Amino acid sequence: MTRPITLFTGQWADLPFEEVCRLAAEWGYDGLEIACWGDHFEVDKALADPEYVPKKRAVLDRHGLGVWAVSNHLVGQAVCDPIDVRHRSILPARLWDDDPEQVRRNAAREMADTARAAALLGVDTVVGFTGSSIWHTVAMFPPVPADAIEAGYRDFADRWHPILDVFEEHGVRFALEVHPSEIAYDHWTTRRALDAIGHRPSFGLNWDPSHMMWQDIDPAAFILDFADRIYHVDCKDTKVRARDGRRGRLSSHLPWGDPRRAWDFVSTGHGDVPWEECLRALNTIGYTGPLSVEWEDAGMDRLTGAAEAVTFLRHLSRISPPAASFDAAFDTSASGADHE
Repeated sequence: MTRPITLFTGQWADLPFEEVCRLAAEWGYDGLEIACWGDHFEVDKALADPEYVPKKRAVLDRHGLGVWAVSNHLVGQAVCDPIDVRHRSILPARLWDDDPEQVRRNAAREMADTARAAALLGVDTVVGFTGSSIWHTVAMFPPVPADAIEAGYRDFADRWHPILDVFEEHGVRFALEVHPSEIAYDHWTTRRALDAIGHRPSFGLNWDPSHMMWQDIDPAAFILDFADRIYHVDCKDTKVRARDGRRGRLSSHLPWGDPRRAWDFVSTGHGDVPWEECLRALNTIGYTGPLSVEWEDAGMDRLTGAAEAVTFLRHLSRISPPAASFDAAFDTSASGADHE
């Protein structure tokens, strides 16, 4: 099935936007999933400067690239999280405050503005994180009362409903990347998050199988289970290492690429994601949006990985549902033959 293949620019934000466009076009990408950090897409400038968005569009056009989504993971993370020193390093300085609740309010305002900026750019999907006030309780010790978990989902809904009001006003959808540290990180927490937000059409999912592999979540089944909510697809891979009695699933605070880890993110096509099965599942649900390569691999140069990934996905994308079922040829009634 023909779908645009895009490059997520989040891991390339150290390069100027023009250079990333040049590289993506050279490798054969159809477009970009543009990150809202670095100089790639600055939400405040998009809203303040009438020339900002046309200039971005001109750069894309110059390189023959499209854009179907922007991503604001870093700011979205701060909407629901308990704020600490980690957030200061990922947020724009203008959103920081010594009062954690003010940081959360600033982040919520910026996410609403991201919908406005996306609409100006002409895209209808914003990919990102929500943060979570309850992720830190995942080990369930000290014991966590059920009402504390319920309060976490209410907190998520209370903070995101006003943001989604703005999304709907501007015809934009939010696609939460299901990911550890978010309000939805696996199958059942995704169901719970959708229930909490009232299944609003403006709130859907960004499917990224890499985060499912090490949790033992079936990524293809996830597509089928949440068929009406798959708003965007990120293609990132994970390699799960053989168990040796020492490697733990939580990876022991070891850095990426350390061979003592139980798993690592790897470039698309180099891990354990069953890509063909997943693309067939996307065909089944009729997903026609972009396949966005998110390059993360501590053991491979990104210039190699990104160039390989587009070729890998282009090859798999040739798998399309047939116009007729394979056994239709056995149906002789269609020929009008008379066997009497």
